[in-house]
Amino acid sequence: MSTPDSNSYVFESADASGDVSQQIRDISEVPAIEVITTAAVHLMSAAAVKLGLAAEDNAEELKDLDEARKLITALAGLVTAAAPEIGSQHAGPLRDGLRSLQLAFREESLIPDAPGKGPGEKYTGAVN
Repeated sequence: MSTPDSNSYVFESADASGDVSQQIRDISEVPAIEVITTAAVHLMSAAAVKLGLAAEDNAEELKDLDEARKLITALAGLVTAAAPEIGSQHAGPLRDGLRSLQLAFREESLIPDAPGKGPGEKYTGAVN
């Protein structure tokens, strides 16, 4: 007897998953700035967990610097690209959070990256 893979997704038809047109209407009402900042916050949260910064007892077990590097780089690209669109009021706190993650990554790394070569630094410049 096989068990379902927890990482697999079972496709359901539109009828089985509810009213898709209602879901589309719901997302259409969300301002772009909210979608962008929500995505950035999710990336920040995931990167923090992968850096071992979670408040959980098993935070050290969740640490994965390779994954953290990918998440931080994606966050840097998003924040850099979105900043002109979302304005400094929203981009400033995102940049601050990004910088904190980049510095935490540098502290957690056994072999530090060269200046300008850390995660996301090709988008943000060197972080000291």
